[in-house]
Amino acid sequence: MSMADRARDAAGGPAAPDGASGEPLAGSDGGAERAVPAGRAPAGRAATGRGGFGPTALATPANAVTVARLVLAPVVVVMVAVSGATWPAFALGFLIAASDGLDGWLARRHGPTRSGAFIDPLADKVGVVGLLAVLAARGAVTWVPVLLIGLREVSMSVYRSVVGRRGVSVPARPLAKAKTLVQGVAVGLCMLPPLAHQRGLLDAVLWAAAALTVVSGVQYLVDGRRAAAAGRRP
Repeated sequence: MSMADRARDAAGGPAAPDGASGEPLAGSDGGAERAVPAGRAPAGRAATGRGGFGPTALATPANAVTVARLVLAPVVVVMVAVSGATWPAFALGFLIAASDGLDGWLARRHGPTRSGAFIDPLADKVGVVGLLAVLAARGAVTWVPVLLIGLREVSMSVYRSVVGRRGVSVPARPLAKAKTLVQGVAVGLCMLPPLAHQRGLLDAVLWAAAALTVVSGVQYLVDGRRAAAAGRRP
């Protein structure tokens, strides 16, 4: 799913660990805008945000949209698993992708939350990895790039959790944002009915997404090691 709206704001607020729970606040290397450093509001905004929501709030408009995306993503996955690339599945997937920008706008307007920073990237991963897996299972695309993308996303989620517990903050890089965008484009093209049988084209786009996914993952690991080393210096 596209995260273009969140990516544009990611540079303004790098991920930071939750000092209370020990969990990393930014769950995605391409969507740091919803992360809130513990005990500190984003620059230029009151601690509770314009709508009165603090970083620990759960019932917020942005979270409501994000939860809806998380619930609907498996529905699209099942639709594609049963019927392949169809217009209803594409339309619902497009609606979910569009709502991704809406929850980012709501988070900026009312104030990001730690819960949103966790469930937002989870919704994206369920949609992207789930759809690519069922498309590969149906023979629409090659398995290898799908496995590379899936392994990278899972391993980076585990890595972010580990370094977040150690108090290490790793900001999103432009390459990670580009990876997220290309992944969304690749999934959208694979779900577009007129292109459903264009295996060569779909594989080419998917391999481009996989390459960016792997390279951005390596870059994130390097940045994490540097951040951890800097944190250990006296």
